[in-house]
Amino acid sequence: MSESMRPPVSPHRPHTTSLRSDPSRPRASLRTAVVWEVLKDALERRVKATGREALDVLDTGGGSGNFAVPVARLGHRVTVVDPSPDALFALGRRAAEAGVADRVRGVQGDAHGLFDVVERGGYDAVLCHGVLEYVDDPAEGVRNAVAALRPEGVLSLLAAGLGGAVLARALAGHFNEARQALADPDGRWGDGDPVPRRFTAEQLTALVEGAGLTIGAVHGVRVFADLVPGVLVDTEPGALEALLKLEEAAAELPAFHSVATQLHVLGESTVTGGA
Repeated sequence: MSESMRPPVSPHRPHTTSLRSDPSRPRASLRTAVVWEVLKDALERRVKATGREALDVLDTGGGSGNFAVPVARLGHRVTVVDPSPDALFALGRRAAEAGVADRVRGVQGDAHGLFDVVERGGYDAVLCHGVLEYVDDPAEGVRNAVAALRPEGVLSLLAAGLGGAVLARALAGHFNEARQALADPDGRWGDGDPVPRRFTAEQLTALVEGAGLTIGAVHGVRVFADLVPGVLVDTEPGALEALLKLEEAAAELPAFHSVATQLHVLGESTVTGGA
């Protein structure tokens, strides 16, 4: 059963199923397992700290609700800001099918004009996943995300990693493109590169700290998953679970951050909700 088709869950009894344990989403598990576990733990800490079962969560660029709907299924209220009307329509349908339509709100907007559509300083947690690659000014995007936080809120930041792209191009035999990505200030391997910008872990943590947060954790995401042949994962008994465990084991090790396809940074505010 997919995440979007599970039965409704009472807001007073949050659903605790992990994306990692959903056998119908093997590929999604590989992409989201590490981030989901970190995010879920951060939300649980905020619940304990605030004494409130339901938090207010903002998902910037949340699209059709890959994270928003599971977060709502935990019992939280989620506002999704996305520039695409089609994505927001899919979000509404997915939330309804999951029985959490009353806890998910979609509004059209973007990171640049965030406070044209949402409240400043009104959220316990902000998700900024797959956004910084596409905005004109990543620093402004992070500052706006932080400014949406309440005091002692948390920021979940996920962005494309430079090293993972370099390694992937090299292993595919595109050595000139790999070298181009290393030299390019935006980490692009050529005109055909679909990703406008990539980051190192150091660049992302600098953006988060520059916006006034402390770094709670840094994780490498999809360190191995994008390099392993799909047929191996799909057909070899136990391969998926073993690969998930390997990803989890490597995620926190700095040595693997430099080759991860994506990088996840958890920022924490201990005094204010941002400038």
